[in-house]
Amino acid sequence: MQQKIYQVLQQQFQPTQLEVLDESHMHSRGAESHFKAIVVSEAFAGLSRVRRHQAVYAALGELMTQFHALALHLYTEQEWQGQAPASPTCKGGSLHDLK
Repeated sequence: MQQKIYQVLQQQFQPTQLEVLDESHMHSRGAESHFKAIVVSEAFAGLSRVRRHQAVYAALGELMTQFHALALHLYTEQEWQGQAPASPTCKGGSLHDLK
């Protein structure tokens, strides 16, 4: 799944910086459920944060139904500061924990 997300983002946005991390180990749902994408692309120029997210969701299409969460950090070259914020520690359980 990580590679599929990477390929779509690479093809759709032609980023100068692209990183897709599998952060599933930080959550209780297991493998391939939580991802973080850092995308630096001029395709985001002039777009609000909401529009940027919508563009990524549209690009990923059906893939969005195949995992639980995707943290997005979307920048233009001018906005990029060399690193994205660290992901927070998972604070909640899931319904899977109750079984």
